Amino acid sequence: MPQIGIALSALGMMLAFLGLFPGIAGVVSGQGIGIVQFAAILTGFSLLDLGAFLYAKFSIFPGRSSNLAQQVGLRISLTGLVLAGMAGFADFLGFGSHLPQPSAPAFFGSVQAALVLLCLIGSSIGVLVYALAGTPPDAEDEDSIADS
Repeated sequence: MPQIGIALSALGMMLAFLGLFPGIAGVVSGQGIGIVQFAAILTGFSLLDLGAFLYAKFSIFPGRSSNLAQQVGLRISLTGLVLAGMAGFADFLGFGSHLPQPSAPAFFGSVQAALVLLCLIGSSIGVLVYALAGTPPDAEDEDSIADS
């Protein structure tokens, strides 16, 4: 299972880099960042986080349940991904400052980019909290605590 986590992380990095720099694959991108390009970036970072969680769960903490700090780290990571998606797709979802119009393409501004970057950094911090939160108790320790 850790190998699947590594593979998902590699796929996520590749997809995120292709979304950030589409010229690597020979795709001619338009002006700015579009909806498909941002979807590729967000999907890539989501796969990267998922792969990191799978690797940490099955290689660092095999056969152990997660503790409270690890569960908080998971929720921080997922919240960062959701907020990054909301910030990046704000104009397309209808609550941004530049609503899409048929005559002009949607605008991905600097405030949106800064907020997306901040949320993705928060998501990465959640992964680090999960991996570094300490060793969760063994299943045998949990049973002995429940018996007392």
